Amino acid sequence: MAAITSAIEADYINLLHIEPPKSEGLPAPEVNNDGALKRQRNYFTTRFGDGEGQAPVEPGRYFILGSLGCGWARREHIILRLLGLSEAVPFYLLTGKDSDGWLIATGDNDIRERFGYDHLNDFYRATDPNFPGRGTSPTVIDSHTGKVVSNDYHVLPHDWEVAWKAFHAPDAPDLYPEDLRIDIDLLNQQLFDDVNNGTYKVIFAQSRRAAQAAFEVFYARLGDYDFRLSTRRYLFGASLSDSDVRLFQTLSTFERFYRPALAAVFGEEATKPLPAFEHLWGYARDLFQQGLASEKEQYFLGLLPGPSGNYLPNNGFTPKGYPLRPHAESLADWLAPHDRAALTGSSESSGPGGAGSREHWQYI
Repeated sequence: MAAITSAIEADYINLLHIEPPKSEGLPAPEVNNDGALKRQRNYFTTRFGDGEGQAPVEPGRYFILGSLGCGWARREHIILRLLGLSEAVPFYLLTGKDSDGWLIATGDNDIRERFGYDHLNDFYRATDPNFPGRGTSPTVIDSHTGKVVSNDYHVLPHDWEVAWKAFHAPDAPDLYPEDLRIDIDLLNQQLFDDVNNGTYKVIFAQSRRAAQAAFEVFYARLGDYDFRLSTRRYLFGASLSDSDVRLFQTLSTFERFYRPALAAVFGEEATKPLPAFEHLWGYARDLFQQGLASEKEQYFLGLLPGPSGNYLPNNGFTPKGYPLRPHAESLADWLAPHDRAALTGSSESSGPGGAGSREHWQYI
């Protein structure tokens, strides 16, 4: 089975001929007064459920627009697949950006024909004509109304895990077990700030000091998780959790995407590769080999070619001319034995929430 269809591959090749947005990086409102990244807040935050103001849980009513080159969207794609919800909530691709933001793929969907839109921002403007920011990947759309339900990638996974539980596959993992939810929420906050968003804090910083601080925190956190995973198969011991998916989204793209961009700022010698963290790298391979990177996702990770035999031509982060390992060698690295299957370990750790602080946490 091909990693990606010919129609989608053609979309990405055609993007090479589109003039990119004039301004690189992020707009000024997303940088604070000390030159550090201040990421745009999520504007549409409706939750799924049967409560007042919530979106009803109805398989087939909603779809997601997202780019699998985007970690936040790939996270939703992975979780929907693990839970058996891929048909209940279809995922349609965004293929890149022009001066009006994210473009909707021309192939493998009928979105443009159904709604008359070619940009993600068209859905945002139809939902709120005064929308002040930029449309983001991923976004959930109500197919009945053509309006945006949510672009809140922080909490969407928990809605798939809890509100949509009645529609999970019989063998779906419990990624958000009730007895660990506070601990998962606390770790997820740390993961977002220091790891998932940590790379962007370096790449888009407007001051050297802001970039240096984010760089040091990012690598300190990798070392912390490497220690944690030396005795545990997963972040919470013997069972896969929502937090593992969130960490994997960054680890899976690190060598071919983020690390080259970090090296462009701080130099190759200062920028440790993922294999320098023995347990973290083994853990990442373990998750990869369990299917946390589908063939379609592997195309966007630069590990599998499209139907033409060619690989994705660019990813927007790797500096031009950077000496990446050949695609096939990178894939072989991911498929090397990890020897972690016998590990179990405790759900308790020295991570966030210790010494009674978890009792003060309230999830919103």
